[in-house]
Amino acid sequence: MAGGSFGPTGVAKERAEQYQGKVTSYVIIACLVAAIGGSIFGYDIGISGGVTSMDEFLDQFFHTVYEKKKQAHESNYCKYDNQGLAAFTSSLYLAGLVSTLAASPITRNYGRRASIVCGGVSFFIGAGLNAGAVNLAMLLAGRILLGVGIGFGNQAVPLYLSEVAPTHLRGGLNMMFQLATTLGIFTANMVNYGTQQLKPWGWRLSLGLAAFPALLMTLGGYFLPETPNSLVERGLTERGRRVLEKLRGTKNVDAELQDMVDASELANSIKHPFRNILQKQHRPQLVMAICMPMFQILTGINSILFYAPVLFQTMGFGGNASLYSSALTGAVLVLSTLISISLVDKLGRRALLISGGVQMIICQAIVSVILGVKFGDNQELSKGYSIVVVIFICLFVVAFGWSWGPLGWTIPSEIFPLETRSAGQSITVAVNLLFTFFIAQAFLSLLCAFKFGIFLFFAGWVSVMTIFVYFLLPETKGVPIEEMTLLWKKHWFWKKVLPATNHEAESNNNSSI
Repeated sequence: MAGGSFGPTGVAKERAEQYQGKVTSYVIIACLVAAIGGSIFGYDIGISGGVTSMDEFLDQFFHTVYEKKKQAHESNYCKYDNQGLAAFTSSLYLAGLVSTLAASPITRNYGRRASIVCGGVSFFIGAGLNAGAVNLAMLLAGRILLGVGIGFGNQAVPLYLSEVAPTHLRGGLNMMFQLATTLGIFTANMVNYGTQQLKPWGWRLSLGLAAFPALLMTLGGYFLPETPNSLVERGLTERGRRVLEKLRGTKNVDAELQDMVDASELANSIKHPFRNILQKQHRPQLVMAICMPMFQILTGINSILFYAPVLFQTMGFGGNASLYSSALTGAVLVLSTLISISLVDKLGRRALLISGGVQMIICQAIVSVILGVKFGDNQELSKGYSIVVVIFICLFVVAFGWSWGPLGWTIPSEIFPLETRSAGQSITVAVNLLFTFFIAQAFLSLLCAFKFGIFLFFAGWVSVMTIFVYFLLPETKGVPIEEMTLLWKKHWFWKKVLPATNHEAESNNNSSI
């Protein structure tokens, strides 16, 4: 919604109690197919770390890292510190950052499905280039095309899920994106575990198999129905009604459709959504669109998932054991996301974010202490301490999987009014990919510089974000997406930031007379 409480920014009143309908097989299938877009993001996160720990890959493209890895006297924390190797991982996210901004007008003017198809095609071509790469330039070109695919997919898929899902299940169904992401990570870890035995071309199979989820995403985007919100916004109101009736399983969708019509009238009057989103009445949503994805990355989770095999090898695990341990963390992430899906629309977003944050802080502190006391530059962890480290990394991943993992995407995708929704999601994805790029590019150097303190660095950020949620994030559970803006006017802090409405201004003038 864009709420009448802010003047002319969307629907004029709350109609949530008049919404009718049920959970239909149509909406479940649409959400499941759309969520496949998350699997390409997850597959790449999982595959990159495994491939960059394979000797054949390093020897062909990053020979200096390969030679450094074999030197016994090299510091445990610094053996993988190479900006070229980091660029292999991070170049994708820089390309994604740029492409997600380009995806915004496509998503708005041509629909959510158009961006999903564009993302799938680009990712498919990029996977082919990576699998057949014969030099570093070809490898990086493939990574850039993968990034374009992720930029389009991450921009459109969360929006699609939020708009298709019924209000009371929006959190759980929106998390299908994160579930697909975690399944992609787990699948990639298992693929790496198998392909490391296929010397010398196993890494090519790992990278090439990314084409499979990309193909599914492309076909899914082609056959899926467009969201009713997007159809109404583009003037196709009757078609939007028919899709909404199928999604809700009832002909009585007048209240929900009217909210969409009201929101679309304002949306179509906004010619420059990126400029509009900077206005004061959108300040709370803009802050969340920047802070939620930034904090999601600053939990440190991507560092663990990108470089899990490298990280475990750094801590003294053998090559096979390190890939096995990273596969374990991937499986844990999938299971914890399922926990979040089952609880988010019962306990709410805030409870999961705060409890997850506390658990992550404790786990990171314990891992840092163990590595600081028991793990030096040229020594390996004992088997007992290695097991303890893996356990607490898994507990960290569990906490992330039920909190910041899915909710870092869910909350920004559900809080914007229609007129700035596509632009808002682009900002969310751009910030996510920008910080993913920074962390991916800097992590190996940070690991070398901070050593065990890297976990305390991220624990400090988790402390900041947990406090942020406690004081500044209102509960969005059960609030219709087209009536979300009314929520900020009721919040103790944001109501002081937002401009007064015409109605409030008149009331204040009358009371002063």
